[in-house]
Amino acid sequence: MTESPASRFPALTGRQALVLRALIARYVGDAAPVGSRSLSEVLSIPLSAASIRNTMAELAELGLLEKPHASAGRMPTALGLRVFVDGVSPRGVDEFERRDLAAGIEEPDPAALIRVASRLLSERTRQLGFVVVPRAEELVLRHLSLVRLSASRVLALVVAESGEMLRRVVEDEASGGQRELDGLAAVLNERFAGCTLTETRDRLAREVASLRSRAEGVLERAQRLALRALPGEDGPGEGGSSPPGDLVIATWLALLDQPEFQDAGRVKELLAAIETRQALLQLVERVLGAGGVTFALGEELGEPGLRQLALVAAPYGSGGASGVLGVIGPRRMDYARVMGLVGYLSELVTRKLST
Repeated sequence: MTESPASRFPALTGRQALVLRALIARYVGDAAPVGSRSLSEVLSIPLSAASIRNTMAELAELGLLEKPHASAGRMPTALGLRVFVDGVSPRGVDEFERRDLAAGIEEPDPAALIRVASRLLSERTRQLGFVVVPRAEELVLRHLSLVRLSASRVLALVVAESGEMLRRVVEDEASGGQRELDGLAAVLNERFAGCTLTETRDRLAREVASLRSRAEGVLERAQRLALRALPGEDGPGEGGSSPPGDLVIATWLALLDQPEFQDAGRVKELLAAIETRQALLQLVERVLGAGGVTFALGEELGEPGLRQLALVAAPYGSGGASGVLGVIGPRRMDYARVMGLVGYLSELVTRKLST
């Protein structure tokens, strides 16, 4: 998303890296600062208490650990976590869980599929799972259908390459029944399938202005109808799925069970940051540019209400339009597992939407 602080940081010694990894592993499990005696129990090699304390002091001088209270142990800073996570490889999802997730996400309706994906991310990671669906202008047209509802109304069904379906009812008092509409839709699909909705609208506007001859009357009629039918700046239309660009959160329960959110003030800050949505939507925009599974924490999250948290996210979708799915939670999370699950759900949702 941005240049990693760890990429600009001097390499740690073998002992420093070992102690940092062990301390973060203990911190993730205990949700509390870690002391030298507790740390000695999880180190892969024997070190004296004095050596552990000295190494922890070195890491603190480097800005990777902090001591929240005079008598407490130490915990990682945002920079310490960033250095640690930069070296973490996503943990693979085992075959049993893959089958379980695939069975749980069998939803033919794209809107329902998105909510299920958000819920599964929350339940499996114990964090706040979210999905941001693509904005309408980014969707790539796969197929357009036109259905006569009455003498004056036509239903346009737009199916995108990502699987998103948009519905829009438009006024159309021109004579002609369903057979004519099928012909108009066939003309439009032949000319515009594979274009984004923005590209399609721009081309339609230019071509309608240039088509005036009677010989091209069918094409002009198709284009004028499509201009009214395709979503524009006024939104996705009547009866569609979640508005493109919207943030979908299926459940908060898993996150609110975390020890960090027993403080009502922390919960209020998080709710306010998520409710405004703008900061999070801007953040996930950068995820789209990064590609693959990525994460951010601390100052990288920008919004004050999110700075004590971490975000792991990945783009999903195909055909030139992508949404983003991922989790938000305390800095204290099992990054290897979370990154593995987010990456696999991204692949799974992409496959489901493209079938």
